[in-house]
Amino acid sequence: MSNKKNISRRSFLKKSALWMGGLLSIPPLSYGYATLVEPGWLQVERISLTFPTLPEAFKGLRIVHFSDLHFGFHFDIKQLMSVAEKIQAEQPDIVCFTGDLVDYALGSHNKEISSVLNTIRAKYGCYAVLGNHDYYGDASAVAAVLEAGGFRCLRNSGSRVQQGNQSIWIAGVEDMWEGTPDLKAAMNMVKKEEWVLLLSHAPDFADVAVLESIHLQLSGHSHGGQVRLPLIGPLASVPYGVKYPCGLYQVGKDKSFALYTNRGIGVSVRPIRFMCRPELTVLTLV
Repeated sequence: MSNKKNISRRSFLKKSALWMGGLLSIPPLSYGYATLVEPGWLQVERISLTFPTLPEAFKGLRIVHFSDLHFGFHFDIKQLMSVAEKIQAEQPDIVCFTGDLVDYALGSHNKEISSVLNTIRAKYGCYAVLGNHDYYGDASAVAAVLEAGGFRCLRNSGSRVQQGNQSIWIAGVEDMWEGTPDLKAAMNMVKKEEWVLLLSHAPDFADVAVLESIHLQLSGHSHGGQVRLPLIGPLASVPYGVKYPCGLYQVGKDKSFALYTNRGIGVSVRPIRFMCRPELTVLTLV
Protein backbone atom coordinates (compact mmCIF):
# COMPACT_ATOMS: atom_id res chain seq x y z
CA MET A 1 0.00 0.00 0.00
CA SER A 2 2.85 2.39 0.89
CA ASN A 3 4.53 1.80 -2.48
CA LYS A 4 1.24 2.45 -4.29
CA LYS A 5 0.83 5.79 -2.52
CA ASN A 6 4.44 6.84 -3.23
CA ILE A 7 3.97 6.12 -6.92
CA SER A 8 0.67 8.00 -6.89
CA ARG A 9 2.26 11.03 -5.23
CA ARG A 10 5.11 11.12 -7.75
CA SER A 11 2.57 10.90 -10.56
CA PHE A 12 0.53 13.70 -9.02
CA LEU A 13 3.58 15.98 -8.65
CA LYS A 14 4.68 15.31 -12.24
CA LYS A 15 1.24 16.08 -13.62
CA SER A 16 0.94 19.17 -11.44
CA ALA A 17 4.17 20.43 -13.00
CA LEU A 18 2.73 19.85 -16.48
CA TRP A 19 -0.46 21.62 -15.41
CA MET A 20 1.51 24.65 -14.19
CA GLY A 21 3.49 24.69 -17.41
CA GLY A 22 0.24 24.83 -19.34
CA LEU A 23 -0.85 27.87 -17.34
CA LEU A 24 2.11 29.81 -18.68
CA SER A 25 0.63 29.51 -22.17
CA ILE A 26 -2.56 31.33 -21.13
CA PRO A 27 -2.49 35.01 -22.22
CA PRO A 28 -2.37 37.55 -19.33
CA LEU A 29 -5.99 38.69 -19.82
CA SER A 30 -7.23 35.10 -19.76
CA TYR A 31 -5.06 34.41 -16.73
CA GLY A 32 -6.81 37.23 -14.90
CA TYR A 33 -10.18 35.74 -15.82
CA ALA A 34 -9.01 32.30 -14.68
CA THR A 35 -7.95 33.58 -11.26
CA LEU A 36 -10.51 36.31 -10.51
CA VAL A 37 -13.71 35.29 -12.32
CA GLU A 38 -14.16 31.63 -13.12
CA PRO A 39 -13.25 30.08 -9.73
CA GLY A 40 -16.30 31.81 -8.20
CA TRP A 41 -18.68 31.38 -11.15
CA LEU A 42 -20.74 28.38 -10.07
CA GLN A 43 -22.53 26.47 -12.83
CA VAL A 44 -25.64 24.36 -12.18
CA GLU A 45 -25.63 21.33 -14.46
CA ARG A 46 -29.05 19.68 -14.90
CA ILE A 47 -29.03 16.07 -16.02
CA SER A 48 -31.93 13.68 -16.60
CA LEU A 49 -31.11 9.97 -16.40
CA THR A 50 -33.32 7.03 -17.30
CA PHE A 51 -33.14 3.77 -15.34
CA PRO A 52 -35.72 1.14 -16.32
CA THR A 53 -35.19 -0.70 -13.01
CA LEU A 54 -35.71 2.34 -10.78
CA PRO A 55 -38.66 1.61 -8.45
CA GLU A 56 -41.87 3.43 -9.37
CA ALA A 57 -41.93 5.19 -5.98
CA PHE A 58 -38.66 6.92 -6.84
CA LYS A 59 -39.44 8.05 -10.37
CA GLY A 60 -38.56 11.73 -10.63
CA LEU A 61 -36.06 11.48 -7.75
CA ARG A 62 -34.06 14.70 -7.54
CA ILE A 63 -30.43 14.32 -6.44
CA VAL A 64 -28.22 17.34 -5.83
CA HIS A 65 -24.54 16.40 -6.05
CA PHE A 66 -21.60 18.56 -4.98
CA SER A 67 -17.96 17.80 -4.35
CA ASP A 68 -14.45 19.07 -3.52
CA LEU A 69 -15.01 22.17 -1.41
CA HIS A 70 -11.37 22.24 -0.22
CA PHE A 71 -12.28 24.41 2.74
CA GLY A 72 -9.36 26.55 3.88
CA PHE A 73 -7.74 26.94 0.47
CA HIS A 74 -9.49 29.96 -1.06
CA PHE A 75 -12.83 28.69 0.29
CA ASP A 76 -14.42 30.03 3.47
CA ILE A 77 -17.62 29.97 5.54
CA LYS A 78 -19.25 32.74 3.50
CA GLN A 79 -18.76 30.74 0.30
CA LEU A 80 -20.04 27.59 1.99
CA MET A 81 -23.21 29.45 3.03
CA SER A 82 -23.76 30.51 -0.58
CA VAL A 83 -23.36 26.91 -1.79
CA ALA A 84 -25.77 25.65 0.87
CA GLU A 85 -28.38 28.21 -0.18
CA LYS A 86 -28.09 27.17 -3.82
CA ILE A 87 -28.44 23.50 -2.91
CA GLN A 88 -31.51 24.17 -0.79
CA ALA A 89 -33.09 26.25 -3.57
CA GLU A 90 -33.12 23.12 -5.75
CA GLN A 91 -35.51 21.37 -3.30
CA PRO A 92 -33.56 18.10 -3.34
CA ASP A 93 -34.88 14.65 -2.49
CA ILE A 94 -31.32 13.48 -1.78
CA VAL A 95 -28.09 15.45 -1.37
CA CYS A 96 -24.74 13.76 -2.05
CA PHE A 97 -21.28 15.09 -1.24
CA THR A 98 -18.37 13.16 -2.75
CA GLY A 99 -15.40 14.21 -0.68
CA ASP A 100 -12.59 16.70 -0.03
CA LEU A 101 -14.43 18.80 2.50
CA VAL A 102 -11.10 20.34 3.50
CA ASP A 103 -7.88 20.98 1.67
CA TYR A 104 -5.48 19.83 4.39
CA ALA A 105 -6.96 20.41 7.85
CA LEU A 106 -10.13 21.55 9.56
CA GLY A 107 -8.50 24.24 11.63
CA SER A 108 -10.86 25.86 14.13
CA HIS A 109 -13.94 25.89 11.91
CA ASN A 110 -15.51 22.53 12.83
CA LYS A 111 -18.65 23.90 14.44
CA GLU A 112 -19.13 26.61 11.81
CA ILE A 113 -18.91 24.12 8.95
CA SER A 114 -21.35 21.73 10.62
CA SER A 115 -23.75 24.58 11.36
CA VAL A 116 -23.86 25.63 7.69
CA LEU A 117 -24.20 22.05 6.45
CA ASN A 118 -27.14 21.63 8.81
CA THR A 119 -29.09 24.21 6.82
CA ILE A 120 -29.25 21.74 3.92
CA ARG A 121 -32.39 19.62 4.02
CA ALA A 122 -33.48 16.79 1.73
CA LYS A 123 -36.55 14.55 1.73
CA TYR A 124 -34.56 11.31 1.95
CA GLY A 125 -31.46 12.68 3.64
CA CYS A 126 -27.91 13.85 2.94
CA TYR A 127 -25.00 11.47 2.35
CA ALA A 128 -21.23 11.86 2.01
CA VAL A 129 -17.93 10.08 1.49
CA LEU A 130 -14.39 11.23 2.27
CA GLY A 131 -11.88 12.38 -0.33
CA ASN A 132 -8.09 11.99 -0.36
CA HIS A 133 -7.54 15.47 1.13
CA ASP A 134 -9.80 14.59 4.05
CA TYR A 135 -7.19 12.03 5.16
CA TYR A 136 -4.26 14.46 5.24
CA GLY A 137 -5.26 15.70 8.67
CA ASP A 138 -7.70 13.65 10.75
CA ALA A 139 -10.16 11.70 8.61
CA SER A 140 -12.30 10.74 11.59
CA ALA A 141 -12.60 14.39 12.61
CA VAL A 142 -13.72 15.33 9.08
CA ALA A 143 -16.28 12.52 9.13
CA ALA A 144 -17.52 13.79 12.51
CA VAL A 145 -17.99 17.31 11.11
CA LEU A 146 -20.03 15.91 8.23
CA GLU A 147 -22.13 13.80 10.61
CA ALA A 148 -22.70 16.80 12.91
CA GLY A 149 -23.77 18.69 9.80
CA GLY A 150 -26.53 16.20 9.07
CA PHE A 151 -24.67 14.18 6.43
CA ARG A 152 -24.41 10.43 6.87
CA CYS A 153 -20.75 9.68 6.15
CA LEU A 154 -20.54 6.33 4.37
CA ARG A 155 -17.18 4.68 5.03
CA ASN A 156 -17.46 1.32 3.26
CA SER A 157 -21.07 1.21 4.35
CA GLY A 158 -24.55 1.85 3.02
CA SER A 159 -28.02 3.07 3.87
CA ARG A 160 -31.47 2.08 2.68
CA VAL A 161 -33.99 4.70 1.57
CA GLN A 162 -37.54 3.43 1.94
CA GLN A 163 -40.72 4.72 0.29
CA GLY A 164 -43.72 2.55 1.06
CA ASN A 165 -42.78 -1.03 0.20
CA GLN A 166 -40.08 0.02 -2.28
CA SER A 167 -36.48 1.01 -1.58
CA ILE A 168 -33.12 1.99 -3.01
CA TRP A 169 -29.66 1.49 -1.51
CA ILE A 170 -27.03 4.23 -1.16
CA ALA A 171 -23.49 2.86 -0.78
CA GLY A 172 -20.28 4.74 -0.08
CA VAL A 173 -16.64 3.63 -0.21
CA GLU A 174 -13.39 4.97 1.20
CA ASP A 175 -11.07 6.87 -1.11
CA MET A 176 -8.91 4.91 -3.58
CA TRP A 177 -5.79 7.01 -2.98
CA GLU A 178 -5.60 7.47 0.78
CA GLY A 179 -8.19 4.97 2.03
CA THR A 180 -9.05 1.32 1.47
CA PRO A 181 -12.31 1.02 -0.46
CA ASP A 182 -14.34 -2.10 0.32
CA LEU A 183 -17.31 -2.31 -2.02
CA LYS A 184 -18.46 -5.68 -0.71
CA ALA A 185 -18.79 -4.21 2.80
CA ALA A 186 -20.71 -1.23 1.43
CA MET A 187 -23.07 -3.60 -0.42
CA ASN A 188 -23.37 -6.14 2.36
CA MET A 189 -27.02 -5.45 3.20
CA VAL A 190 -28.34 -4.83 -0.32
CA LYS A 191 -31.49 -6.74 -1.23
CA LYS A 192 -31.52 -8.80 -4.38
CA GLU A 193 -32.47 -6.65 -7.41
CA GLU A 194 -32.41 -3.45 -5.31
CA TRP A 195 -31.52 -0.26 -7.20
CA VAL A 196 -28.11 1.03 -6.03
CA LEU A 197 -26.47 4.47 -5.97
CA LEU A 198 -22.73 4.47 -5.19
CA LEU A 199 -20.69 7.39 -3.85
CA SER A 200 -16.94 7.22 -4.52
CA HIS A 201 -14.61 10.21 -4.39
CA ALA A 202 -12.46 8.72 -7.15
CA PRO A 203 -14.26 8.40 -10.51
CA ASP A 204 -11.91 5.70 -11.79
CA PHE A 205 -13.38 3.39 -9.14
CA ALA A 206 -16.12 2.88 -11.75
CA ASP A 207 -14.00 0.14 -13.33
CA VAL A 208 -14.36 -1.78 -10.06
CA ALA A 209 -17.98 -0.86 -9.38
CA VAL A 210 -19.19 -1.85 -12.85
CA LEU A 211 -18.54 -5.47 -11.92
CA GLU A 212 -21.18 -5.28 -9.18
CA SER A 213 -24.95 -4.67 -9.26
CA ILE A 214 -24.71 -0.88 -9.22
CA HIS A 215 -26.72 1.48 -11.39
CA LEU A 216 -25.26 4.95 -10.80
CA GLN A 217 -21.94 6.17 -9.37
CA LEU A 218 -21.35 9.79 -8.33
CA SER A 219 -17.77 11.05 -7.98
CA GLY A 220 -15.58 14.14 -7.86
CA HIS A 221 -11.81 14.37 -7.23
CA SER A 222 -10.59 15.42 -10.68
CA HIS A 223 -11.98 19.00 -10.65
CA GLY A 224 -12.42 18.41 -14.36
CA GLY A 225 -8.72 19.27 -14.59
CA GLN A 226 -9.33 22.86 -13.36
CA VAL A 227 -7.67 24.06 -16.55
CA ARG A 228 -9.06 22.83 -19.88
CA LEU A 229 -8.29 23.84 -23.44
CA PRO A 230 -10.39 23.36 -26.60
CA LEU A 231 -9.74 20.05 -28.38
CA ILE A 232 -7.24 19.11 -25.67
CA GLY A 233 -9.38 18.84 -22.56
CA PRO A 234 -7.72 18.85 -19.12
CA LEU A 235 -4.04 19.78 -19.19
CA ALA A 236 -3.27 17.30 -16.42
CA SER A 237 -5.02 14.71 -14.31
CA VAL A 238 -4.69 13.26 -10.82
CA PRO A 239 -4.30 9.59 -9.88
CA TYR A 240 -7.64 7.75 -9.89
CA GLY A 241 -9.23 10.63 -11.79
CA VAL A 242 -7.63 9.99 -15.17
CA LYS A 243 -10.12 7.93 -17.16
CA TYR A 244 -13.35 9.76 -16.29
CA PRO A 245 -12.39 13.42 -15.60
CA CYS A 246 -15.82 15.10 -15.80
CA GLY A 247 -19.38 14.67 -16.94
CA LEU A 248 -21.52 11.65 -17.76
CA TYR A 249 -20.18 8.25 -18.80
CA GLN A 250 -21.85 4.95 -19.66
CA VAL A 251 -19.50 2.25 -18.42
CA GLY A 252 -19.32 -1.47 -19.15
CA LYS A 253 -20.16 -3.67 -22.12
CA ASP A 254 -23.91 -3.12 -21.99
CA LYS A 255 -23.57 0.57 -20.92
CA SER A 256 -26.13 0.02 -18.16
CA PHE A 257 -23.83 1.49 -15.48
CA ALA A 258 -23.82 5.30 -15.35
CA LEU A 259 -21.05 7.43 -13.83
CA TYR A 260 -21.23 11.16 -13.26
CA THR A 261 -18.05 13.05 -12.33
CA ASN A 262 -18.64 16.48 -10.80
CA ARG A 263 -16.04 19.20 -11.52
CA GLY A 264 -16.02 20.25 -7.88
CA ILE A 265 -16.63 23.62 -6.28
CA GLY A 266 -13.29 24.53 -4.71
CA VAL A 267 -9.76 24.49 -6.08
CA SER A 268 -6.50 22.83 -5.10
CA VAL A 269 -2.79 23.20 -5.94
CA ARG A 270 -3.48 26.63 -7.48
CA PRO A 271 -6.54 28.93 -7.07
CA ILE A 272 -7.38 28.87 -10.75
CA ARG A 273 -9.99 27.55 -13.19
CA PHE A 274 -10.05 27.98 -16.96
CA MET A 275 -12.89 26.69 -19.16
CA CYS A 276 -13.83 24.48 -16.20
CA ARG A 277 -16.33 26.29 -13.97
CA PRO A 278 -17.14 25.00 -10.48
CA GLU A 279 -20.19 22.78 -10.57
CA LEU A 280 -23.37 21.91 -8.72
CA THR A 281 -25.14 18.95 -10.34
CA VAL A 282 -28.88 18.37 -10.24
CA LEU A 283 -29.80 14.87 -11.44
CA THR A 284 -33.38 13.82 -12.06
CA LEU A 285 -33.97 10.06 -12.28
CA VAL A 286 -36.82 8.89 -14.51
